[in-house]
Amino acid sequence: MTPHLASGNSQSLAGYTPAHFGWQQQGAVGVITLNRPERKNPLTFESYAELRDLFRRLAYVSDVKAIVIQGAGGNFCSGGDVHEIIGPLTGMSMPDLLAFTRMTGDLVKAMRACPQPIISAIDGVCAGAGAIMAMASDLRVGTARSKTAFLFTRVGLAGCDMGACAMLPRIVGQGRASDLLYSGRSLGGEEALAWGFVNRLVEPEQLLNEAAAWAGEIAAGPNFGHAMTKRMLHQEWAMGVDEAIESEAQAQAICMMTQDFHRAYEAFVAKQKPVFRGD
Repeated sequence: MTPHLASGNSQSLAGYTPAHFGWQQQGAVGVITLNRPERKNPLTFESYAELRDLFRRLAYVSDVKAIVIQGAGGNFCSGGDVHEIIGPLTGMSMPDLLAFTRMTGDLVKAMRACPQPIISAIDGVCAGAGAIMAMASDLRVGTARSKTAFLFTRVGLAGCDMGACAMLPRIVGQGRASDLLYSGRSLGGEEALAWGFVNRLVEPEQLLNEAAAWAGEIAAGPNFGHAMTKRMLHQEWAMGVDEAIESEAQAQAICMMTQDFHRAYEAFVAKQKPVFRGD
């Protein structure tokens, strides 16, 4: 291993065991399971922080190429735990509240910054911070019975939480995002598919297999190219067209230096399917 990788820029998640959610590595696919099914998988202060730290670490992980997020027991995530988060927030000082809201935003930043494409497998309740995690993912697979709700106005807060006002309109459009963020209403699976919030709709019993298979296809692809695609999709939100075209020219030229690009050409000439290695 070259020195710049040995110094910590190429890590493995072998043996990783989180305390506040489930983790399983299936080949090059990492599966996160929010696993408090008796409460519909709410987040706590601790799980927020641990998820944030995992996604930050994934920027340096070389043996995981794609991520699936699911919830246990037929629901995705009911948001912040009412008793363990919402209640304590009502008694906090402004500095402590700001530290909390910045931490939750850091989870979204870490999800967007990690190079691995993220697929959320959405079933049942997907509310509040759960809806945000689904929104912050790159791709979403849902079920007809799923109910996604950005509930913040229902508890007297603004809809502008964890990047929702920036990201949701880019997924479903400004008018539809306004509907969801003002009302806090639930978006059913069929409507979510029609609106483009979810990319695919499957039966509940097929959900994890569909998401994992899709993640496996992505993981088998040109990982350096996928990471570059994710970075450019994020960065180009704040670019003009001319600036974006120049940035993409530079990004594509960099990708043309990879061995995966050469492998693809050689496989095409040989009439074979390329085997990508992410270098």
